[in-house]
Amino acid sequence: MTDHAFCVARAGALTTVQDLGRPGHAHLGVPRAGALDAPAHRLANRLVGNPETAATLETTLTGCAVRVRRDTVAAVTGAPCPVTVDGRPAPWGAAVRVPAGAVLDAGPATHGLRSHLAFAGGIDTEPVLGSRATDLLSGLGTDPLTDGAVLPLGRPYGPPPAVDAVPHPAPPGELLLPFLPGPRDDWFTALGRRTLATGRFRVSAASNRIGLRTEGPPLERARTGELPSEGMPLGALQVPPDGLPVLFLHDHPTTGGYPVIGVVPEAHLAAAAQAVPGTPIRFLPLRGGPAAS
Repeated sequence: MTDHAFCVARAGALTTVQDLGRPGHAHLGVPRAGALDAPAHRLANRLVGNPETAATLETTLTGCAVRVRRDTVAAVTGAPCPVTVDGRPAPWGAAVRVPAGAVLDAGPATHGLRSHLAFAGGIDTEPVLGSRATDLLSGLGTDPLTDGAVLPLGRPYGPPPAVDAVPHPAPPGELLLPFLPGPRDDWFTALGRRTLATGRFRVSAASNRIGLRTEGPPLERARTGELPSEGMPLGALQVPPDGLPVLFLHDHPTTGGYPVIGVVPEAHLAAAAQAVPGTPIRFLPLRGGPAAS
Protein backbone atom coordinates (compact mmCIF):
# COMPACT_ATOMS: atom_id res chain seq x y z
CA MET A 1 0.00 0.00 0.00
CA THR A 2 1.19 3.51 -0.79
CA ASP A 3 0.69 4.69 2.79
CA HIS A 4 3.28 2.14 3.95
CA ALA A 5 6.13 4.39 2.86
CA PHE A 6 8.12 7.52 3.59
CA CYS A 7 9.14 10.47 1.44
CA VAL A 8 12.67 11.85 1.62
CA ALA A 9 12.55 15.45 2.86
CA ARG A 10 16.35 15.86 3.08
CA ALA A 11 18.62 13.24 1.55
CA GLY A 12 21.85 14.45 3.16
CA ALA A 13 25.38 14.03 1.81
CA LEU A 14 25.03 10.28 1.21
CA THR A 15 22.18 8.17 2.51
CA THR A 16 21.76 4.59 1.34
CA VAL A 17 19.57 1.58 2.07
CA GLN A 18 21.60 -1.10 3.84
CA ASP A 19 21.09 -4.49 5.44
CA LEU A 20 23.62 -7.22 6.21
CA GLY A 21 24.71 -7.34 2.57
CA ARG A 22 25.00 -10.08 -0.02
CA PRO A 23 27.96 -12.30 0.97
CA GLY A 24 28.82 -15.35 -1.10
CA HIS A 25 28.80 -13.75 -4.56
CA ALA A 26 32.44 -12.67 -4.90
CA HIS A 27 32.97 -15.37 -7.54
CA LEU A 28 30.48 -13.42 -9.66
CA GLY A 29 32.32 -10.16 -9.06
CA VAL A 30 29.62 -8.92 -6.67
CA PRO A 31 30.91 -7.16 -3.51
CA ARG A 32 29.52 -7.80 -0.05
CA ALA A 33 27.93 -4.34 0.48
CA GLY A 34 25.75 -3.94 3.61
CA ALA A 35 25.94 -1.74 6.70
CA LEU A 36 29.45 -0.52 7.46
CA ASP A 37 28.60 -0.27 11.17
CA ALA A 38 26.82 -3.61 11.47
CA PRO A 39 26.40 -3.41 15.29
CA ALA A 40 24.61 -0.04 14.91
CA HIS A 41 22.40 -1.51 12.16
CA ARG A 42 21.50 -4.52 14.32
CA LEU A 43 20.81 -2.34 17.36
CA ALA A 44 18.52 0.02 15.45
CA ASN A 45 16.50 -2.96 14.21
CA ARG A 46 16.22 -4.48 17.68
CA LEU A 47 14.94 -1.20 19.10
CA VAL A 48 11.97 -1.15 16.69
CA GLY A 49 11.19 -4.88 16.89
CA ASN A 50 12.72 -5.90 13.55
CA PRO A 51 14.95 -8.89 12.81
CA GLU A 52 18.57 -7.91 12.19
CA THR A 53 18.14 -8.68 8.49
CA ALA A 54 15.67 -5.80 7.96
CA ALA A 55 16.93 -2.90 5.85
CA THR A 56 17.79 0.45 7.46
CA LEU A 57 19.04 3.82 6.22
CA GLU A 58 22.76 4.54 6.56
CA THR A 59 23.56 8.27 6.60
CA THR A 60 26.93 9.96 6.16
CA LEU A 61 27.97 12.94 8.29
CA THR A 62 25.01 15.26 7.57
CA GLY A 63 22.15 12.88 8.39
CA CYS A 64 18.80 12.91 6.62
CA ALA A 65 15.09 13.62 7.15
CA VAL A 66 12.02 11.66 6.02
CA ARG A 67 8.26 12.25 6.21
CA VAL A 68 6.37 9.06 7.09
CA ARG A 69 2.97 8.31 5.56
CA ARG A 70 1.73 6.18 8.43
CA ASP A 71 2.27 5.95 12.17
CA THR A 72 5.49 4.10 12.81
CA VAL A 73 8.24 3.47 15.33
CA ALA A 74 11.78 4.48 14.41
CA ALA A 75 15.21 4.49 16.03
CA VAL A 76 18.49 6.25 15.24
CA THR A 77 21.81 4.65 16.26
CA GLY A 78 25.44 4.74 15.13
CA ALA A 79 27.01 8.19 15.10
CA PRO A 80 25.35 10.36 17.76
CA CYS A 81 23.26 13.15 16.26
CA PRO A 82 20.34 15.42 17.18
CA VAL A 83 17.00 13.72 16.48
CA THR A 84 13.72 15.57 16.06
CA VAL A 85 10.12 14.67 15.16
CA ASP A 86 8.40 17.65 13.52
CA GLY A 87 11.04 19.89 15.07
CA ARG A 88 10.63 18.56 18.61
CA PRO A 89 13.63 16.88 20.25
CA ALA A 90 13.51 13.08 20.36
CA PRO A 91 15.98 10.60 21.86
CA TRP A 92 18.90 9.11 19.95
CA GLY A 93 19.49 5.42 20.58
CA ALA A 94 15.89 4.69 21.57
CA ALA A 95 12.56 3.79 19.95
CA VAL A 96 10.58 6.88 18.91
CA ARG A 97 6.93 6.99 17.84
CA VAL A 98 6.50 9.01 14.65
CA PRO A 99 2.91 9.98 13.70
CA ALA A 100 1.68 9.82 10.11
CA GLY A 101 2.73 12.97 8.25
CA ALA A 102 5.51 13.86 10.70
CA VAL A 103 9.13 14.46 9.70
CA LEU A 104 11.79 12.40 11.43
CA ASP A 105 15.09 14.30 11.18
CA ALA A 106 18.45 12.76 12.07
CA GLY A 107 20.76 15.76 12.07
CA PRO A 108 24.50 16.07 11.42
CA ALA A 109 26.70 13.67 13.37
CA THR A 110 28.15 15.29 16.48
CA HIS A 111 30.69 12.45 16.81
CA GLY A 112 31.56 9.80 14.29
CA LEU A 113 30.43 9.62 10.69
CA ARG A 114 27.49 7.29 9.97
CA SER A 115 24.07 6.95 11.62
CA HIS A 116 21.46 4.24 11.08
CA LEU A 117 17.72 4.82 10.90
CA ALA A 118 15.44 1.83 11.40
CA PHE A 119 11.66 1.77 10.93
CA ALA A 120 9.21 -0.84 12.23
CA GLY A 121 8.82 -3.32 9.38
CA GLY A 122 12.06 -2.31 7.70
CA ILE A 123 12.56 -0.67 4.31
CA ASP A 124 10.80 -2.85 1.76
CA THR A 125 12.69 -2.12 -1.47
CA GLU A 126 13.18 -4.87 -4.04
CA PRO A 127 15.92 -7.36 -3.06
CA VAL A 128 18.77 -8.02 -5.50
CA LEU A 129 20.62 -11.32 -5.01
CA GLY A 130 18.88 -11.70 -1.65
CA SER A 131 19.76 -8.25 -0.27
CA ARG A 132 18.31 -4.74 -0.32
CA ALA A 133 21.74 -3.17 0.25
CA THR A 134 22.94 -0.32 -1.95
CA ASP A 135 26.32 -1.14 -3.50
CA LEU A 136 28.08 2.02 -4.66
CA LEU A 137 30.72 0.13 -6.67
CA SER A 138 28.52 -2.21 -8.71
CA GLY A 139 25.35 -0.10 -8.66
CA LEU A 140 23.21 -2.95 -7.30
CA GLY A 141 20.31 -2.14 -5.01
CA THR A 142 18.37 1.08 -4.53
CA ASP A 143 20.04 4.29 -5.68
CA PRO A 144 21.34 6.61 -2.95
CA LEU A 145 18.49 8.71 -1.58
CA THR A 146 17.47 11.95 -3.29
CA ASP A 147 15.06 14.63 -2.11
CA GLY A 148 11.49 13.68 -2.91
CA ALA A 149 12.15 9.95 -3.35
CA VAL A 150 9.51 7.61 -1.89
CA LEU A 151 10.56 4.29 -0.33
CA PRO A 152 8.17 1.56 0.85
CA LEU A 153 8.04 0.26 4.41
CA GLY A 154 7.22 -3.30 5.40
CA ARG A 155 4.59 -4.46 7.85
CA PRO A 156 5.76 -4.21 11.49
CA TYR A 157 7.01 -7.50 12.91
CA GLY A 158 5.70 -6.83 16.41
CA PRO A 159 5.93 -4.39 19.30
CA PRO A 160 9.39 -2.97 20.07
CA PRO A 161 11.09 -4.23 23.24
CA ALA A 162 10.64 -2.21 26.40
CA VAL A 163 14.11 -0.81 27.12
CA ASP A 164 15.17 2.47 28.73
CA ALA A 165 18.73 2.65 27.38
CA VAL A 166 21.16 0.54 25.40
CA PRO A 167 24.99 0.50 25.46
CA HIS A 168 26.77 1.53 22.29
CA PRO A 169 30.49 2.22 21.77
CA ALA A 170 31.57 5.80 21.17
CA PRO A 171 33.17 6.69 17.82
CA PRO A 172 36.92 6.13 18.01
CA GLY A 173 39.29 8.90 19.06
CA GLU A 174 42.03 6.62 17.74
CA LEU A 175 41.35 3.82 15.27
CA LEU A 176 43.05 0.57 16.32
CA LEU A 177 43.19 -1.96 13.49
CA PRO A 178 44.64 -5.40 14.29
CA PHE A 179 45.68 -7.25 11.16
CA LEU A 180 46.90 -10.65 10.05
CA PRO A 181 50.09 -10.29 7.97
CA GLY A 182 50.05 -11.47 4.34
CA PRO A 183 49.37 -12.80 1.83
CA ARG A 184 51.71 -10.41 -0.03
CA ASP A 185 53.73 -8.96 2.85
CA ASP A 186 56.86 -10.38 1.15
CA TRP A 187 56.45 -7.64 -1.47
CA PHE A 188 57.56 -5.16 1.22
CA THR A 189 60.93 -4.68 2.89
CA ALA A 190 61.43 -5.26 6.61
CA LEU A 191 61.39 -1.47 6.94
CA GLY A 192 58.08 -1.28 5.05
CA ARG A 193 56.47 -3.90 7.31
CA ARG A 194 57.84 -2.15 10.39
CA THR A 195 56.47 1.17 9.12
CA LEU A 196 52.98 -0.30 8.97
CA ALA A 197 53.24 -1.62 12.52
CA THR A 198 54.78 1.51 14.05
CA GLY A 199 54.03 4.45 11.74
CA ARG A 200 51.62 7.27 12.47
CA PHE A 201 48.71 7.16 10.05
CA ARG A 202 45.50 9.17 9.77
CA VAL A 203 42.13 8.65 8.08
CA SER A 204 42.07 10.46 4.73
CA ALA A 205 39.14 12.60 3.61
CA ALA A 206 39.16 10.56 0.38
CA SER A 207 37.74 7.54 2.25
CA ASN A 208 34.32 6.11 1.31
CA ARG A 209 32.26 2.93 1.52
CA ILE A 210 34.68 1.22 -0.89
CA GLY A 211 37.78 1.78 1.19
CA LEU A 212 39.27 3.73 4.07
CA ARG A 213 42.26 5.59 2.65
CA THR A 214 45.15 6.64 4.84
CA GLU A 215 47.66 9.46 5.14
CA GLY A 216 51.10 8.85 6.61
CA PRO A 217 54.50 7.35 5.78
CA PRO A 218 54.60 5.25 2.58
CA LEU A 219 55.48 1.57 2.91
CA GLU A 220 58.77 0.63 1.24
CA ARG A 221 58.39 -2.05 -1.42
CA ALA A 222 60.81 -4.94 -1.97
CA ARG A 223 59.30 -5.65 -5.38
CA THR A 224 57.92 -3.29 -8.01
CA GLY A 225 55.17 -3.74 -10.57
CA GLU A 226 51.73 -5.24 -10.17
CA LEU A 227 50.41 -8.71 -9.48
CA PRO A 228 48.03 -10.57 -11.75
CA SER A 229 44.55 -9.68 -10.53
CA GLU A 230 43.55 -11.82 -7.54
CA GLY A 231 40.71 -12.05 -5.05
CA MET A 232 40.35 -9.30 -2.45
CA PRO A 233 38.62 -10.09 0.87
CA LEU A 234 36.74 -7.69 3.09
CA GLY A 235 39.29 -6.02 5.39
CA ALA A 236 42.21 -6.35 2.96
CA LEU A 237 45.01 -3.80 3.40
CA GLN A 238 45.92 -3.16 -0.21
CA VAL A 239 48.90 -0.92 -0.96
CA PRO A 240 48.76 1.07 -4.24
CA PRO A 241 51.87 2.61 -5.86
CA ASP A 242 51.88 5.64 -3.49
CA GLY A 243 52.70 3.23 -0.64
CA LEU A 244 49.72 4.25 1.54
CA PRO A 245 47.52 1.33 2.65
CA VAL A 246 43.82 1.26 1.79
CA LEU A 247 41.48 -0.71 4.05
CA PHE A 248 38.84 -2.41 1.88
CA LEU A 249 35.31 -1.92 3.24
CA HIS A 250 31.97 -3.42 2.22
CA ASP A 251 31.70 -2.01 -1.32
CA HIS A 252 35.28 -2.99 -2.22
CA PRO A 253 36.24 -4.55 -5.57
CA THR A 254 36.42 -8.33 -5.51
CA THR A 255 39.75 -8.48 -7.36
CA GLY A 256 42.84 -6.30 -7.61
CA GLY A 257 46.45 -6.23 -8.75
CA TYR A 258 48.15 -4.31 -5.92
CA PRO A 259 49.75 -6.32 -3.08
CA VAL A 260 47.82 -6.95 0.13
CA ILE A 261 50.15 -6.60 3.11
CA GLY A 262 47.57 -7.81 5.64
CA VAL A 263 43.90 -8.38 6.42
CA VAL A 264 41.91 -6.74 9.23
CA PRO A 265 39.35 -9.18 10.73
CA GLU A 266 35.74 -8.15 10.14
CA ALA A 267 35.04 -7.67 13.87
CA HIS A 268 37.29 -4.58 13.85
CA LEU A 269 35.76 -2.88 10.80
CA ALA A 270 32.73 -1.24 12.45
CA ALA A 271 35.00 1.28 14.17
CA ALA A 272 36.44 2.23 10.78
CA ALA A 273 32.92 3.17 9.64
CA GLN A 274 32.80 5.87 12.33
CA ALA A 275 36.36 7.23 11.99
CA VAL A 276 36.20 10.81 10.70
CA PRO A 277 38.98 12.25 8.50
CA GLY A 278 42.06 13.04 10.54
CA THR A 279 41.46 10.26 13.10
CA PRO A 280 44.81 8.70 14.11
CA ILE A 281 45.26 5.05 13.07
CA ARG A 282 47.43 2.35 14.58
CA PHE A 283 47.90 -0.94 12.74
CA LEU A 284 48.54 -3.80 15.17
CA PRO A 285 50.07 -7.03 13.76
CA LEU A 286 48.56 -10.22 15.17
CA ARG A 287 50.36 -13.49 16.02
CA GLY A 288 53.83 -11.94 15.82
CA GLY A 289 53.93 -12.28 12.02
CA PRO A 290 56.46 -10.73 9.67
CA ALA A 291 54.96 -7.24 10.00
CA ALA A 292 56.22 -7.12 13.57
CA SER A 293 59.82 -7.86 12.58
